[in-house]
Amino acid sequence: MLKLTNISKTFNPGTVNQKTALDHLNLTVNDGDFITIIGSNGAGKSTMFNAICGSFFVDEGTVELDGENITYIPDYQRARYLGHLFQDPMKGTAPNMTIEENLAVAFLRASTGKTGFFTRVSNKNKEMFKEHLAMLNMGLEDRMKNPVGLLSGGQRQALTLLMATIVTPKLLLLDEHTAALDPGTAAKVLDLTKRIVNERKITALMVTHNMNQALELGNRTLMMDRGHIVFDTSGEERAKMTVEDLLQKFTVGAGRTFNNDRILLSTAKKE
Repeated sequence: MLKLTNISKTFNPGTVNQKTALDHLNLTVNDGDFITIIGSNGAGKSTMFNAICGSFFVDEGTVELDGENITYIPDYQRARYLGHLFQDPMKGTAPNMTIEENLAVAFLRASTGKTGFFTRVSNKNKEMFKEHLAMLNMGLEDRMKNPVGLLSGGQRQALTLLMATIVTPKLLLLDEHTAALDPGTAAKVLDLTKRIVNERKITALMVTHNMNQALELGNRTLMMDRGHIVFDTSGEERAKMTVEDLLQKFTVGAGRTFNNDRILLSTAKKE
């Protein structure tokens, strides 16, 4: 489904602020994979997502999706078949537009026709929007004419998830999309995520700061450090693995001890 081959990205090259964010990173994602990703700040997790989405072009390497080389395809074209959620609930929606209008934009983004994006949604489409909103169990189906800016962070993130999947994407990227929410709301959004991914059989990559969560969700776990993948586990090995095992594997792969207080503190309890 997704293949990253030797992708590299350096920001501000030749200056005192030069930063190599991706260092000849290689990754193959199979159709139907649900992969959790762990790494400290600066490990390259979000940069990898942005490289996949086309937020910038990589300096080296290739990005292939579903057998197509998309390395130099602009981000607005990739948005037709990629879903992307951010940590900040304010991203991904237009606050001054209504819930219905936001869903319409998300629905029409996947149109393959030259003028398809400017097509008006039908009453049938609007009913479909209402049915999908009812799945959230947040009462948003009765507030379709309300501006999105009036929603809480949890409601907005749930809506963003719905927008990213209302037309089933080839790949869904979840960049710590529950981290900014309170524990109860985060659990609700995460349960919704699992349900949508499983029911639609969506291939997904999810960055998380919770190591227990990283081993429990999906079918595969990656650990990143300094712009490349240092550990990749799945199957029986992953099923038997503890957080302590994961930390040890990181030490072996990265050549140093994992050091991120936020992530290490998450090992003390399960969310």
